Amino acid sequence: MSKILVIFGTRPEAIKLFPVIRALAEMPGLVVRTCVTAQHRGLLDQVLAIADLAPDIDLDLMEPGQTLDRLTARLLVGLGEVMDAERPDLVMVQGDTATAMTGALAAYYRKVPVAHVEAGLRSGDIYQPWPEEVNRRIVAPIATLHFAPTETAADALRRETIAADTLHVTGNTVIDALHWTADRVATDPALAAGLDEIVARFAGKRIILVTTHRRENFGDGMAAIARAIGRIAERDDVAVVFPVHPNPNVVSVMDDILGDRANVARIEPLDYPHFVRALGMAEIVLTDSGGVQEEAPALGKPVLVMRETTERPEGIAAGTAKLIGTDEDRIVSEIFTLLDDRSAYAAMARAHNPFGDGHAAARIAEIIAKGFAQHAV
Repeated sequence: MSKILVIFGTRPEAIKLFPVIRALAEMPGLVVRTCVTAQHRGLLDQVLAIADLAPDIDLDLMEPGQTLDRLTARLLVGLGEVMDAERPDLVMVQGDTATAMTGALAAYYRKVPVAHVEAGLRSGDIYQPWPEEVNRRIVAPIATLHFAPTETAADALRRETIAADTLHVTGNTVIDALHWTADRVATDPALAAGLDEIVARFAGKRIILVTTHRRENFGDGMAAIARAIGRIAERDDVAVVFPVHPNPNVVSVMDDILGDRANVARIEPLDYPHFVRALGMAEIVLTDSGGVQEEAPALGKPVLVMRETTERPEGIAAGTAKLIGTDEDRIVSEIFTLLDDRSAYAAMARAHNPFGDGHAAARIAEIIAKGFAQHAV
């Protein structure tokens, strides 16, 4: 039996890894162990609950307001101790978090092979997104298996001289998670019934779903986003649904600038079933998130990205997403264009989703199982 240690610590990692964990568990000859760092405690636990995942190891490392260097140091030491105890044959990390970066580094220090899910995303700017862009670049030369979601991501790795036989284009596992969760909500509406009140409150209005939390937008950018939301919500035909990230750099700005507005529902962060339902309700998605750029197009929702660069250029190229930055007037103008120009809206809503078909996790599990069978991992 070959042991795989899957490491994650944030809500996005959990969403994108739970389909992989399920797929790996079905493979004969593999033992799957899960370790959560709880880099984001509450948001992580929401996903664990809906996915019915009970981690084997929980480091519970979240501290309010801890610096990136303190978090990184604690992660590296804690994950190293876990690997010494578990002695895995393969460590799996996902994406671009501090947990992913330190997990790969701790494995490297022990000469344990690393599989990187969602490998190869690049923005070309080490401060956009920050620090995620560098986290991904650190994992790349360490990883033994690179599961790239798209050909564009695989090409980025080839340019970094990553060996071709270690690259596998699988699609993005977030599409697997999205479809699985949407099916669950369809069969059991109670899973997302917490939005019923908002549905009734905003009946007949066109809903804009907003998510924002990027570090590079803290300060002036976040203030501009808040002012733009206020102006958008002045339209009688529009309502804004805004799950507010708990970071004080987001909450305090929204409190100061937005306050209470009739057409804005500032709500607590949504668990994944409620978020999937909110995506389905929305007419337009306004975000600075990475993952939402992948999820919204799968449901035919245009995405306006409040960033200057993106490590997911496939959505821009396909026309499902558009980079608009954080200029207040630009945000308002782009939203109004989609609301008032049916052809502009249709062009984005009907664009091809480049991020996968919902079978990425099965592909990843099969590649890993085959590799162990051939002693190639």
